[in-house]
Amino acid sequence: MKIYLECIPCFLRQAVEASQMITDDLDKQENIVRKVLHECSRLDLTETSPYMGTLIHRYIKQVSGNDDPYKDIKVKFNRVAHEICDELNLDKLIEESNKPFDMAVRLAIAGNIIDFGVTSEIEESKVRDTVKSCIDAEIKFNTSNELKEAIDKAKNILYLGDNSGEIVFDKLLIKQLPRNKVTYVVKGKPVINDATMEDAKSVGMTDIVRVIDNGADVPGTLLKFSSPEFIDEFNKADLIIAKGQGNYETLSHTKDKKIFFLLKAKCPVIAKDLNCGVGDIIIKKNY
Repeated sequence: MKIYLECIPCFLRQAVEASQMITDDLDKQENIVRKVLHECSRLDLTETSPYMGTLIHRYIKQVSGNDDPYKDIKVKFNRVAHEICDELNLDKLIEESNKPFDMAVRLAIAGNIIDFGVTSEIEESKVRDTVKSCIDAEIKFNTSNELKEAIDKAKNILYLGDNSGEIVFDKLLIKQLPRNKVTYVVKGKPVINDATMEDAKSVGMTDIVRVIDNGADVPGTLLKFSSPEFIDEFNKADLIIAKGQGNYETLSHTKDKKIFFLLKAKCPVIAKDLNCGVGDIIIKKNY
């Protein structure tokens, strides 16, 4: 998915919010914003938004001297997600549902609201309310039954994770899958609040399924930045489940792989590209 012109103000917002979050030094904040303005001036609009996001956050880490500026946020929302799962008894909700797989899919998509690339402030109550609303919300485009049929037929499934916190809700869905043929993928290096191997270990994902990293620091999946090991895994997979907006933006053009995108449309640009409403929950296959 190429960059829309409407994305440029979002890049600037990310730069301003992230710079203010990581440092009180006004000169450093100004340097970050000026760098992003410079990158926007020579931006290749055939690239994807996560490509630009990668450049922004690499520079933020360079200026701040902090390789993981969102670490505290990630730790917090892994904890919050667990608390919400316990409070709402989501394991039991799935177990007692007439359609356990469908319920697990809905809850996994609900977790996609925990995205600090879209906003710098997410209230715990918003996550809780999103989970509740997704239980009965209409799913746009494809159905969980179609996803289930594809999973049953597949032999080698890659599940591309997205954010910390969200990874806790992904566990609910992973438990409904044939785990012997599933590999869960996290980012190879920190970027925004995307989940890394550290998150996978801390929430217990590594205890229930094979987990690998993609070798990259992209808020999505760009093969040109990924490790050879991950590219090999990507090529071998006969089904890919891709969580979140970043994976949709970077892989929606891919036609030689069977991909199901699971996401919540959180901004007008994604909603425009998908021809849906902001806030919709989505299962979208690319074939």
